[in-house]
Amino acid sequence: MNDPIAIAQALIRCRSVTPDEGGALDYLGDLLSRAGFEVHRQKFASPGFPEIDNLFAKIGSGRPHLVFAGHTDVVPPGREANWSEPPFAGVLKDGKLYGRGATDMKGAIAAFAAAAIGFVAEKKPKGTISFLITGDEEGPAVNGTVKLLAWAKARGERFSHALVGEPTSVSKLGDMMKIGRRGSLCGTITVRGKQGHAAYPDRAHNPVPALIAMCAALKEKPYDKGSKEFQPSNLEVVSLETGNTAFNVIPAEVKARFNIRFNDKHTPAKLKKEIEQRLKKAAKGARFTLEWEPASESYLTPRGPFVDLVSKAVLDATGIKAAVSTSGGTSDARFIKNYCPVIDLGLVGTTMHQVDENVPVKDLEKLTKIYRTILDRYFAAKR
Repeated sequence: MNDPIAIAQALIRCRSVTPDEGGALDYLGDLLSRAGFEVHRQKFASPGFPEIDNLFAKIGSGRPHLVFAGHTDVVPPGREANWSEPPFAGVLKDGKLYGRGATDMKGAIAAFAAAAIGFVAEKKPKGTISFLITGDEEGPAVNGTVKLLAWAKARGERFSHALVGEPTSVSKLGDMMKIGRRGSLCGTITVRGKQGHAAYPDRAHNPVPALIAMCAALKEKPYDKGSKEFQPSNLEVVSLETGNTAFNVIPAEVKARFNIRFNDKHTPAKLKKEIEQRLKKAAKGARFTLEWEPASESYLTPRGPFVDLVSKAVLDATGIKAAVSTSGGTSDARFIKNYCPVIDLGLVGTTMHQVDENVPVKDLEKLTKIYRTILDRYFAAKR
């Protein structure tokens, strides 16, 4: 019941590709229920987005309240014939567990479930342990963690601290934990011209040169030099599109999409203003529009007792001193930070989203030990 390998195998065998639940939450809910957890299932829907199944489970009452957050949904396996083992079979081979979600992040869910079940079997927590598990992290993240957090708050849940099981380790288990993340802002530039024959440019107006100049302006000057806890903000142009398949046609319009990961020196509003100014200057009168996607802001969990407790647990369980970082992409911690301090800590992410995604069995066992050490010390600490 508290074997992380068996739990991870069972979860991997559930074909829970976003937005399908695939039986993963059914399995996890039954497992936790048999261990004494109070289990709730919540489905959320909104126009234009798929309905998502979510799980909240808790044991104990009052504060402190430690919540473990994660997702059972996984990205598609791709061409399954390219896998050396079936992606949803949970095969053990050469000391590794293979399958989609092994590292991102069914393995971490299995490790925390095993640690928590073992913990409550031996002692009653002086506070609350809970699971906040979504099926929408790999998707649009609209009907998952955001709404499950609001639902939990409405029913009176108050979280003290949170752990997210995203694969944060780089080369060895425990070598990195994330105490914050940069913000993310995406935009689409559309430059309009006049379509025409490439042999008669005087009868057309090519929008491509203007867009090239505008993209260069977005990159030519750094947005900052970084801050104490964050690396420099960085913008990348991620696509250029004309929809033009002919060599002898000047396109009517061209689009570019970009993403900027920004640190705590900026807000989305501040960045939008600077980007708009750069584009207007580089456009030199060219007609263009700029559309923004919803942004996520940077966040930081201050160094202190909780960060120290997690760091010490990693060191004692693995012998490795974890680098405390804010690098990388986003996670559902960007939503949780509005409710309590949060840390991302999980497996090595080398094979996540790849063909033959796998996790060493020893890493699953060590991560379970890390999480169990955190639980022991968290609920023993004087507050």
